[in-house]
Amino acid sequence: MNRTLPAIGMFALLVFVVALNLRPVMAAIGPLFLQLQHDAGLSATQLSLLTTLPVIMMGLAALAGPLLLRRLGEARGITAGLIVLVLAGGARGVDHSATMLTASALLAGCGIGLIQALMPALIKRHFASRAGTLMALFTTGIMAGAAVAAASAAPLASHAGLTIALMLPSLPALIALILWLRLQPVTTRVNTPPAGGVHRTRRAWLLMLFFGIGTGAYTLVLAWLPPFYMQHGWLPAQSGYVLGALTLTEVAAGFMLSALIHRCRDRRWPLLVVLASILLGLIALLWLGGERAWLPTLLLGLGIGALFPLSLIVTLDHTRTPEEATALLSFVQGGGYMLAALMPLMAGIVRDRAASLDSAWQIMAAGVLLLMLMALRLKPQR
Repeated sequence: MNRTLPAIGMFALLVFVVALNLRPVMAAIGPLFLQLQHDAGLSATQLSLLTTLPVIMMGLAALAGPLLLRRLGEARGITAGLIVLVLAGGARGVDHSATMLTASALLAGCGIGLIQALMPALIKRHFASRAGTLMALFTTGIMAGAAVAAASAAPLASHAGLTIALMLPSLPALIALILWLRLQPVTTRVNTPPAGGVHRTRRAWLLMLFFGIGTGAYTLVLAWLPPFYMQHGWLPAQSGYVLGALTLTEVAAGFMLSALIHRCRDRRWPLLVVLASILLGLIALLWLGGERAWLPTLLLGLGIGALFPLSLIVTLDHTRTPEEATALLSFVQGGGYMLAALMPLMAGIVRDRAASLDSAWQIMAAGVLLLMLMALRLKPQR
């Protein structure tokens, strides 16, 4: 017998609790940069893989979204994702060698990808009238989890040891799993028709490249902002607080965008404003170095936090039916995440060769200038 869906309030809590677990495995790495280099003997390039691999898996899961729905169903797939996250965190507690850290990053990426691909489908199927609110809550939970992990990783490692800091994310994942198993809705496999030839259109590729380069700014900052400030003499805990503050700024920016975007039918101008904020933030990093971190934190947080939802809104602007929206979003996010995964890896290679991250910020700034040119073409009528 199928259990009934939980009440909207309880389901909203479930969504938030699950979302909290989708970024700590990545957000905690930057503040632990020096300790991981010392204890695990990882190079900057190897450390970058701890962010790159989960993001690649997020992209693959987005591309496989319709297949995952048909094979697993939403609730069962989310359960599997939470189990994988618990196992990945626990594995890091057993052994934080380079091999285990890399393998657990890949494993965690599978769990994150499953949940991130299936939770929106579950929300839309069973709570369509509250989908906007629940998706905002889901996004907020993701950012909140990243902020807490970034701010707490270094102090926790200092007081309790690196092993505890690395495995702690498995505890909230276990709590989320227990709650999900008790309260989850039972769903059946979904007969989702295969996506059409969306990849054959030039506009789909433009949107995918735009999303990928823009999300690359997020993955780059997530992985390398704390090491950048450590390079300038900051303590690991202080650099983690900066990333935590930036992440909270992203949450605020996302909420502001949601409240105001309906006033702008032509999305190109908001895109240009948001991209200008990111560009100025990158310039501030290069210009100020380790000083006055509040300025690049504010500019990057506002820009990156608004760009992610705005990129998805622009993608939806180019669709006419739910089927088109599903197919295009799957392609844009799938390819985009895999492209975004290259940015932290590029920065790690740069850091190993030049002992500085300045070139990585410069490359990202050039990418933002390219996005500004691309944004001028992102009008659905064209």
